Amino acid sequence: MNLHQFRFVQEAVRRDLNLTETAKALFTSQPGISKAILELEAELGIDIFTRHGKRLRRVTEPGVQVLKAVEIIMREVGNLKRIGEEYSQQDAGTLSIATTHSQARYFLPGPVAQLRKRFPKVNISLHQGSPEQVARMVIDEVADIGLATEALSGFDELVTLPCYEWHHAVVMPASHPLAQVERISLEDLALLPLVSYHPSFSGRSRVDAAFAARSLKPDIVLEAIDADVIKTYVRIGLGVGIVSELAVRDDPPSGDLVSRPVGHLFGQNVTRIAFKRGAYLRNFVYAFAEMMSDRLSRALIAKAMNGDAHDYQL
Repeated sequence: MNLHQFRFVQEAVRRDLNLTETAKALFTSQPGISKAILELEAELGIDIFTRHGKRLRRVTEPGVQVLKAVEIIMREVGNLKRIGEEYSQQDAGTLSIATTHSQARYFLPGPVAQLRKRFPKVNISLHQGSPEQVARMVIDEVADIGLATEALSGFDELVTLPCYEWHHAVVMPASHPLAQVERISLEDLALLPLVSYHPSFSGRSRVDAAFAARSLKPDIVLEAIDADVIKTYVRIGLGVGIVSELAVRDDPPSGDLVSRPVGHLFGQNVTRIAFKRGAYLRNFVYAFAEMMSDRLSRALIAKAMNGDAHDYQL
């Protein structure tokens, strides 16, 4: 048996047992993949997959156990590569970060600049997506670190830690009547057209839950995944925006938009950092995590990665 066989089996499962897509992803031929999997099954003396003709249909019961072992083997192979890179390149390499648009735009520029200053030989690869896509990129080792508010803690393959807390704000043109209200209520917002995040982004679930708890139905006329887009549509008069407070933190006080804090309406949100369980973290990965939050330390992250069962909360 060999690593190519393990990689083929693993990728076939990721591609929903479609060997054509598996071959494309691995830049090889479909017959070659089929042959390698059959040879592995023959060596192990079991069927990893059931078949209909030449098509894979499902993973067998022993195949499930094989896949668990393959996952561990391939993870440790990746760890070996990272260990070699760290000790041969001396704090050089690439830090891959998976995150949402809001985190990339408003939160990460400061820590990224710090990292580059401290580790000038480290390049940054930034991958943006939905919270679930962020989680999947870390699990699939496309990224070393994931950062998002939603979804990350729902994956057993990830170790997650709280990074920072934040609240929502409402944003509107300076001439809007609501701009004169110091403490905005849910009833105030329920009377107005609203522009907010897509339901899977930036604490939108808390917004919906708050209205539902008061039996109010908000009139959300537009949903977006980027606060800058939300603010653009607020500017043209489409509605009042509900955004992360980070998105208005640096707005000029005399600008065309004004904002009001609404943490008292929608509560506290927590952005979490995620690592793949069992992964080897290079020195600059630990350092970057510490730059993102003074609550995070190498010792705390190492403790969590080593299997400490504590439920880390803010």
